[in-house]
Amino acid sequence: MPYLTQLAEVARRTGCPVTEVPGWKSRGHGPQPEVEGIVCHHTAGPTAGGDYPSLAIVRDGRPDLEGPLSHFGLGRSGRIYVIAAGRCWHNAPSTSPYHDNSSSIGIEAENDGRQPWPRPQLDAYQKLVAELCREFGLPASRAKGHKEVNTQKPDPHSIDMAAFRAEVARLIRGGQPPAPAGKAPAFPGRLLCYPPTMTGADVYAWQAQMRDRGWDLIPDGAYGPRSADVCRRFQRDSTEHGWPLEADSVVGPSTWRASFERPTS
Repeated sequence: MPYLTQLAEVARRTGCPVTEVPGWKSRGHGPQPEVEGIVCHHTAGPTAGGDYPSLAIVRDGRPDLEGPLSHFGLGRSGRIYVIAAGRCWHNAPSTSPYHDNSSSIGIEAENDGRQPWPRPQLDAYQKLVAELCREFGLPASRAKGHKEVNTQKPDPHSIDMAAFRAEVARLIRGGQPPAPAGKAPAFPGRLLCYPPTMTGADVYAWQAQMRDRGWDLIPDGAYGPRSADVCRRFQRDSTEHGWPLEADSVVGPSTWRASFERPTS
């Protein structure tokens, strides 16, 4: 994957104010190899000093770690700062293969680790994560707090990440509420797989459920290559939530149950 030069455009889709930090399109520790996750941070910066006083550190680094330290900065006002398009040193060591420096995007939100989160800043945080999920075909579950994927870190402080992801999933769905939670419907009795393209009401029901879980899938009742790809990525991701599924792109009884019963976060 090349440098992520579309990041400013993605940020503008949020409707929030955006500042492109000079040189961002070529800034990074080489290209970003892939985007499989998003890591949410707080800067632990100063309590005063304007909207985003941590910019220089996030951009240039500190004595023990060369910058850039994150792709995005997020000011107290909700302004998004686009800092780097290449790989950033924002999460190491990572407890998740989807959230290390080579596989994830980092967002450093201005906060000293104790301050209440201003509503515009929190809203911008959720909107930016939702647009990044849309851009890179990620479910809301791939957005993690630094504290969730690095045992040494406490950030972002006081944010309930499950509730945060639920709101991100709602935004991905275009603001629609999720489907009611409950027990999975009975398995339809046939494996959903591709090729060949399979059709039917059971395919539509599974696709609609995946869409409501925040996956980029339009229900059309036809299980083709797009459905198979979403299924494979869902199966890979499910291991983080207690469902050890084989990533075979086939909706069998276990994948069917996991699709309907796992939480949206």
